[in-house]
Amino acid sequence: MTHPDYDHLQRAAKDHLWMHFTRHSTYDTADVPVIVRGEGAYIWDAQGKRYLDALAGLFVSQLGHGRTELADAAARQARELAFMPLWSYAHPSAIQLAERIANYAPGDLNRVFFTSGGGEAVETAWKLAKNYFKLVGKPMKHKVISRAIAYHGTTQGALSITGLPGLKAQFEPLVPSTFRVPNTNSYRAHEITGGFLDGSDPEAFGRWAADQIAVAIENEGADTVAAVFLEPVQNAGGCFPPPPGYFQRVREICDQYDVLLVSDEVICAFGRLGHMFGAERYGYQPDMITCAKGITSGYAPLGAMIASDKLMEPFLKGHESFAHGYTFGGHPVSTAVAMANLDIFENEHVLENVRDNEPGFRATLERLKDLPIVGDVRGDGYFYGIELVKDKDTKETFNDEEAEKLLRGFLSKALYDEGLYCRADDRGDPVVQLAPPLICTQEHFDEIEQILRVVLDKASTIL
Repeated sequence: MTHPDYDHLQRAAKDHLWMHFTRHSTYDTADVPVIVRGEGAYIWDAQGKRYLDALAGLFVSQLGHGRTELADAAARQARELAFMPLWSYAHPSAIQLAERIANYAPGDLNRVFFTSGGGEAVETAWKLAKNYFKLVGKPMKHKVISRAIAYHGTTQGALSITGLPGLKAQFEPLVPSTFRVPNTNSYRAHEITGGFLDGSDPEAFGRWAADQIAVAIENEGADTVAAVFLEPVQNAGGCFPPPPGYFQRVREICDQYDVLLVSDEVICAFGRLGHMFGAERYGYQPDMITCAKGITSGYAPLGAMIASDKLMEPFLKGHESFAHGYTFGGHPVSTAVAMANLDIFENEHVLENVRDNEPGFRATLERLKDLPIVGDVRGDGYFYGIELVKDKDTKETFNDEEAEKLLRGFLSKALYDEGLYCRADDRGDPVVQLAPPLICTQEHFDEIEQILRVVLDKASTIL
């Protein structure tokens, strides 16, 4: 059934709503997709059509849609205390959530700084790294190393750390002093390493990729590098898991050069990989974790930077303070929702559901490898990328014009028309990304595969 205000919504959206990362000219001759409700793993548009939410909104809706427990938690908190900042004051739900997150976090990551979202968490981590080193007598340590094609946010500092030149050019000059190293796309290991490795030995590729961080630190000068920002599974480019031993070697390098390791888990934390934190899954100890998205399953905006006791220690003395904060960081309603969200995680064994069903999800997606356009299926947990290629044998990718025609000219609309909400992305080689709610099971995986098969089979014939 079409929304009774559909025509007005369309006019108002086109006249007034500035959508994010959107080519607005697309809607000169087409309607704006308007989503009006959600239930479980599904969303419905204003014309009554149902879609499987295979991206969890934007890697956010861990528990799916329509969870009244989370809505009720928000309402209760809003009635009791709608707002209070954390600027020298505190409120119970922020205190309780900080304690709970510290208990989940690995090692001595016991200090939780709340933000409104992921980009702010990344900004916070970089500012803390610079401030910390000034306080311990190493004021020149300010630079950041991150990976090629990696996305870390859109704010000035986070965008500087991001490894996607196409997203940065129109905003230059950005914050200086960030540098890129190769990522861990094993499928493209031959070209990433300049022919030195072909990816057939994942451990060797992981060692090589990690060692490039040491090379970058040496090139910049260890006395100037403050931090390395890495995602457990890199999002942009299509879900690059770490090769065996990669993070262990990175940890050794960071310790050797006195550089902080920041695990950017804005996507990967809170169950996306079957654990509360990706660092836990891959067995490494970061100095900071940045997180957001799944912390509330999207029922309220919230992010956090989680730091080690060592990084907090200089701020516990004398007149020192970390002169940084956000009006809505640690908002009472958001932190109350996060507590209710984590209650459900525990009561419904959400992490176990991901771990139990991950092999089935992977196997279902790997069935698509029989299609000529599917070059690689990669990822972990409930977080996968399907890389599309022009030639499967040579791994030849599409040029810019072909990728534009394939992704924006066909795939995005075709998948949506077939009832699948996911992401067709060209940040790097063309990929389809999938990150469904963590409540999904085999029936949802089969539906994803069936729709992808129909659409990708057509896609291989249009170029």
